Amino acid sequence: MANPLLFVRPLLRLQSVLRRLPVAIPTDAPTTDAIFLMLRRMRWPLISLILVFSFSVFGLAATPGLDPDGHPRKLTVFESFYVMSYTATTIGFGEIPYPFTTQQRLWVTMTIYATVIVWAFAIGTMLALFQDEMFRDAVHGQRFARKVRVLRDDFHILAGYGQAGRMVGRGLDRLGRRFVAVDRHGGRIDSLGTDGLSADVPGLEADAANPAVLGMAGLGSANCQGVLALTDDDDANLAIVQAVHLLKPDVPVVARCANREIAEHMAAFGAAAIINAYDRFGGYLTLALRRPAVYQLVAWLMSPPGTALPDRGEVESEGLWVVCAEGQFRDEIARDLRAAGFEVEFASADNGHPDVSRAVGFVGGTDRDTVNLALAAEVRTEFPEVFICLRQSSTTRTRLYEAFSPDSLFVPTDLVGREAFARISTPRTWAFLEHAMEQDDAWAEDLVRRLVDRCGSGSPEPYGLVLNAKSAPAVVRWLRHHPATIGDLLRRPDDRDQVTANFPVSLTREGRSYFDPGEDTEVKEGDEWLLGSRRHSHRDLSEVLFNDGVIEYVVTGNQVPSTWIWRKLTRRGYTTS
Repeated sequence: MANPLLFVRPLLRLQSVLRRLPVAIPTDAPTTDAIFLMLRRMRWPLISLILVFSFSVFGLAATPGLDPDGHPRKLTVFESFYVMSYTATTIGFGEIPYPFTTQQRLWVTMTIYATVIVWAFAIGTMLALFQDEMFRDAVHGQRFARKVRVLRDDFHILAGYGQAGRMVGRGLDRLGRRFVAVDRHGGRIDSLGTDGLSADVPGLEADAANPAVLGMAGLGSANCQGVLALTDDDDANLAIVQAVHLLKPDVPVVARCANREIAEHMAAFGAAAIINAYDRFGGYLTLALRRPAVYQLVAWLMSPPGTALPDRGEVESEGLWVVCAEGQFRDEIARDLRAAGFEVEFASADNGHPDVSRAVGFVGGTDRDTVNLALAAEVRTEFPEVFICLRQSSTTRTRLYEAFSPDSLFVPTDLVGREAFARISTPRTWAFLEHAMEQDDAWAEDLVRRLVDRCGSGSPEPYGLVLNAKSAPAVVRWLRHHPATIGDLLRRPDDRDQVTANFPVSLTREGRSYFDPGEDTEVKEGDEWLLGSRRHSHRDLSEVLFNDGVIEYVVTGNQVPSTWIWRKLTRRGYTTS
């Protein structure tokens, strides 16, 4: 599990070596000019329409006519233009300024048929243009770029909106965060409209490995907080990491990668995090085997808010594991199991039922879900005490795996999505999870108990808070003259003897992080908190953070008038000593 490539922060030295010159971020992706495409396709229909209309106007002006008194008179060019304007468009308005002669009516008749033909040609070409995939992509691309330009909130770019991308996107949406999605598959982008997201998410069907596409997605915007390269193509993810680093190196990139060699290239370009699902799962599995309480805590905190606390698996601390898997997954999980002190034996599904009579654990990790379930069923039937770990390859069989309920389930995209979301949800979440993975079971059991007591059995929602004049003005004013503790600020504003459903996970002060700080810890201006909250419970803190009377009440117990005028009338206020 200890892979230095999994969390590599960008280094200034690397930035100065790899990026020699700052360059403008491109935004001119090919075939994105809808006006140009329309003019190119409509060139001959428009030319034909103009020529026929002009010929009709000047021909009508040259045709002899008679005025009401029988004197010869021709229409002026303007009068001919007026007549042909309502005639060529099939509106019809009569013969003006006087009844036409036979020659004029014959000319108008011929022009009617001629203009109808060119109109049909022009309209048919336009309808075909509207159905053209290239034109529709161009229009959609321009609409996408316009939506991104008007974004005023901070946002992330999701390069890849498959299962992992959708998981991250839904998590960000639950937290009220904005994001932009780019994917090569149009069906995935279309799902943005059916995912029930609270915000209108800009989405583009394009290859995010193209730097110009990243530019259209807002890479150059000051509001871009990060890029997540979550496509199923390691080369494309590498191209995204390279483009972001060379064009805007201050933007962090979280990348998905299954190839160790490509992961090294990503690390060279300063990727903030590289998630190898196969390697990470082996690490999580051995964590669950060696320190089940720690794994329970980590898995719970990485789950979507409200997820029930998972059960701990029971397994022997040593013994034989039979691994029936293929390719990289087999090699990665065998490496981690051996590093944890277990004996590993390989088996092949093609050779029939593997022998697990001496095993304490079984891994069914082939690329075929039906084979994995069949092998696991035989193991559970003959040796129900064996710990079963399965790999799920297709999302269509999710319910089958849920019904079978193996002791451990590996879904690569699910693991990537959870870890990617944990890293970007709040700045301090992943730092706390890394700290938790280094602790023992006793520490984890105690923390889980206190989290459940405070926030309930559903996984808490991460919430970041900075004690400054913008986010907590009343607290800052109070701290200038009086002390306060973490526990004081977590009291209910209507009853200080009760506490809100918010748990202090970590405290960062002057660049140093303190994990699981005690509630008697004195707070200071500028502190950065990471709270675990029952869904939306962090809103209960708003009165404490912004109301001077409430902050004095929760700290001292004194009932203070809530308005400035009433405090003045009652001579109540903060003292300076």
